[in-house]
Amino acid sequence: MVLKVFFPQCCNRADSGLLVGRWISGHESAVVLAVIHYPFIPGQVKQYIQQMEAQSGAELSVLGSWSLPKDGQEGMESFLRDLSTIFPQQRWLQVHRQLGKTGFSCRVLQRGQDGKLVQRETKKKIEGGDEEEEEEEKVIFVHYEQKKVMFSQLHPVEDQTEPPSELRQVFQAVSGSAPLFFLDRYDDGPLKSTHWQSSGREASIVVELLKQSSVPLCLLLSWLLSIWTWASSGRVFSLFPLRFLSRSLSSCVQLRYRTDHMRTLGSPERAAGHTALMSKANLLVSVLLDVSLGLLLMFWLYRDDHISMLANTLVPAADHVAKQLEELLQWLMGAPAGLKMNRALDQVLGRFFLYHIHLWISYIHLLAPCVEAILWYGGLSACLGLTFALSLLSDMVALLTFHIYCFYVYGARLYCLKLYGLSSLWRLFRGKKWNVLRQRVDSCCYDLDQLFIGTLLFTVLLFLLPTTALYYLVFTLLRLVVVLFQGVLHLSIDFINSFPLFAVALRLTRPHRLAEGVKFRVLCEEPGTALHLLMEINPLKCGSVVQTYRTPTYSCYPKDSWAALVQKLFVGELVYPWRHKSTKTD
Repeated sequence: MVLKVFFPQCCNRADSGLLVGRWISGHESAVVLAVIHYPFIPGQVKQYIQQMEAQSGAELSVLGSWSLPKDGQEGMESFLRDLSTIFPQQRWLQVHRQLGKTGFSCRVLQRGQDGKLVQRETKKKIEGGDEEEEEEEKVIFVHYEQKKVMFSQLHPVEDQTEPPSELRQVFQAVSGSAPLFFLDRYDDGPLKSTHWQSSGREASIVVELLKQSSVPLCLLLSWLLSIWTWASSGRVFSLFPLRFLSRSLSSCVQLRYRTDHMRTLGSPERAAGHTALMSKANLLVSVLLDVSLGLLLMFWLYRDDHISMLANTLVPAADHVAKQLEELLQWLMGAPAGLKMNRALDQVLGRFFLYHIHLWISYIHLLAPCVEAILWYGGLSACLGLTFALSLLSDMVALLTFHIYCFYVYGARLYCLKLYGLSSLWRLFRGKKWNVLRQRVDSCCYDLDQLFIGTLLFTVLLFLLPTTALYYLVFTLLRLVVVLFQGVLHLSIDFINSFPLFAVALRLTRPHRLAEGVKFRVLCEEPGTALHLLMEINPLKCGSVVQTYRTPTYSCYPKDSWAALVQKLFVGELVYPWRHKSTKTD
C-alpha cells in the first residue's frame, strides 16, 4: 500500500506544528495546505478549521503532525503525537525531518477498533499454503510549488458530471482553499501558520483600484448600450433599404459584433468559471488593442495631410482602372488570342459592358468633389478601432468595384443559363426530362417537331457558348482579385477580433497559469527517509492556447470546400467565398 502526500515546498522549513489539508476521496492521497505552528490551543485550531470550511466550502482537516528539531523542543514529537486523540482522524501522519538530511521520515498511524491509533506493523499471512509478507504502508512525498498550483488551471477542462481525477482534485484543493492562506506568521492572533503567503499577503494596488472602479464603469457601459440598443431597434431601421445595408455592409456588421462584445464586458454578472473569465479578459485586451491601433491610424491619416493625398490619388486610379477595362473589352471584341468568336454576340456583349463603364466613369467624376470629405469623416471611424477602419475600407472597395461585380453577375447568369439550356436539351435527345415535382429525371417521348426545335436550339447555344464563356472567364478572374483583397481585409479583422492575446501573453509570461499536465522527477532518495518527488507543471502549448481561447466571431471563411467552390465556378453559379455567418441565404 502506497500513500502519496502532496507537500508544499514552502513548508519544508516550517516550525513544528499541525499539518492542515484534506484527503483525496477515492485515492490513497493527501494534500498538505498549511502548517499551524506551536504553541496553539487545540480548541482554537478546531474552530479555525470550521471557519475556513464555511468560507471556502471545501473539506479541511488536521492530517497529522510536523516536527522540525530545534533547541528546547526535545519532547515536541511525542507531544504532537498525543494530539491525535483530540483530532479524531482515521489516519494520522507523523512527519519528522531529521537534522542534516533533506528527506522526511513519516509514520502512518491507523485507528483501530478500540479507537486508538497504532502503527501498522509487518506481519505474515498465509494464502493458499504460501506465506506472504504484508508490509507496512509506504509513503511517497510529492513536493509542489504552492503558488503555481494555486493559480494553475489544468487543461482540457473536464466535464463537471464526470468524477475528477486525482491530480485535478489536488489542484482544486489548493485553489479552493484561498481563505486558509489569509492567516500568516505576522498576524496578532493566537494561531500562526506557514504557507505560500506566510511572509505576507501578495497584493497589487493597481489591481485593487481596477476592481473598485470596474463596477461603476460596467454600470455606465450597460446604460449606454441599452440606449444604443433602444435607438437601433426603431422601426426606421427595420425598413428594407436600411435592413439590407446593415446586413451587407461590413462596417455595420462589425459595429453590431463589437456591441455584443461591449455588452459582455459591461455585464455586472460575475464570470462563472475559468473559461468565462479568460473569455472576458481576452475580449477586453482585444478591444483595447483594436482601439489603440485605430488611434495610431488616425494619427497617421490626419498628420501631414495624408487624406488629401489619398483623395487626389483615388480618382485617377479609378480612371486608370476604367481605361484598362475599356482596352480589355476592345481586345475581347476583336480576335482575342487568335480565337474566332461569334462576332454578333461579341459586339453586343462588348458594347453592353462598355456602356456600363461609361456610366461608372460619370459616377466617379460626379463624386470626385466629395471624395476628400468622405475620407475625412470616414477616417474618424478609426477611433472606434482598427477593425472599423478596415471594415469601412472593405465597403469602399466594394462600392468602387461595383461595376466589376455587375460584369461578373451578367456573365455568370448568361453562362449559367446556356449551360442549363444545353443540359436540358441534351436530356431531350436521350428521351429524358427533368421532373420538377419529384426532383428527378424521368423518361419522356418527344415528337419530331420537338426534336427539331431542340436540335436547332442546342446547336445555337453550343456555338454561342465559347463567346459567353470567354467573357465569363475574364470577369470572373477580375472579380476573384477583388474578393481576394477583401478576404485579406476580413481575415485581418477576424484575427484582431478573435486572437486571444491575453491568454497568449499569460502563456509567455506566466506559463504555469495554463497547465497541460505535470511531470515528476526524483528530488531526494536517502536511506531511512521516504521517497521524495518534485512535481513540475507542464505549460500548455501556444497552439493549444490559441485553439482553446480563440474568441468566436462572425468571421470570414469559405462557405464550401475548395472542390465545391471550383464546381460552382465551372457551372456559373454565383459564389461568395467570404460570407458572414450571421447572413442567411435563401
